[in-house]
Amino acid sequence: MGFRVADEVARRLGATNWKSKDEALQAHAPSARAMLVKPLSYMNESGRPIAKIASWWKAAPADVLVIGDDLDLPFGRLRMRASGGSGGHNGLKSIIEYLGEDFPRLRIGIGRGRSDTIDHVLSSFTPEAEHELPVLIAVAADGVMLWLERGLTEAVQFVNSWRLPDVTVAPQDPTRAS
Repeated sequence: MGFRVADEVARRLGATNWKSKDEALQAHAPSARAMLVKPLSYMNESGRPIAKIASWWKAAPADVLVIGDDLDLPFGRLRMRASGGSGGHNGLKSIIEYLGEDFPRLRIGIGRGRSDTIDHVLSSFTPEAEHELPVLIAVAADGVMLWLERGLTEAVQFVNSWRLPDVTVAPQDPTRAS
């Protein structure tokens, strides 16, 4: 989910030239003074490339917005925070190891599903959930754009008050691998 939102933000900023460097795909958006990063390491090692790139750009942890999925949020819920723990998310654990806890994060709910956690995270979304994703991705990208343009407070207020209307779909199909 984080990569899908990053792709949408890159599209909006005109930063569509992704380059592979430092264990990540990177797209620079000079107009927004932003570097979009999609780590290519294993998820539980994503802190290493993020820290390396943040260091190169001399970005403080508070200037690094991490976007990812969250099993503990129902499908379609968004939550943005200024800082915090990992909530059991191995990717966040790795980033916290390198940056500490004081970086903003945007979590996108995918729900727990009925299958094993690993199978659930790696499985495809159901057709019904895929139908809802463009709206979810667009709103998450709106939150990122607000963060870039107006700061964390307004982005948090927007993201945390938004709700996907009438979510009645099963989030992921455990019989299909992504």
